[in-house]
Amino acid sequence: MPASKEVIASTEIAAHAILEKLGIDLVAIDMSDQLVLCEVFLIATGQNIPQVEAIADEVERKLSEVGEKPFRRENGLEWILIDYSDLVVHIQSQELRNYYMLDRLWNDCPKINLDSVRQAHSHA
Repeated sequence: MPASKEVIASTEIAAHAILEKLGIDLVAIDMSDQLVLCEVFLIATGQNIPQVEAIADEVERKLSEVGEKPFRRENGLEWILIDYSDLVVHIQSQELRNYYMLDRLWNDCPKINLDSVRQAHSHA
């Protein structure tokens, strides 16, 4: 069963927030058939540590505007994970993104085409 419309809507909001803070390489992965823990992984890259933090703060701010509050937020030096239960947002530096390769780890899962990402590419 694919990710729910509600989770896709939250993913779109998070993706838009990431793009507003100039995050790059967004990938939304439908995890609904793989994990019972979440429906969607949203992975993005920040180009430096302050940007990784700014992106995470903007995601939390935008999702809080629609009543979504994270269950937890975990921080490392070059990464932040925000867990909304059905949506998990991973923001990493390019170096850590290349090292952990979450996109490839879950390569057998379907990708979700996000309107916000398509619009950003069409305006570029």
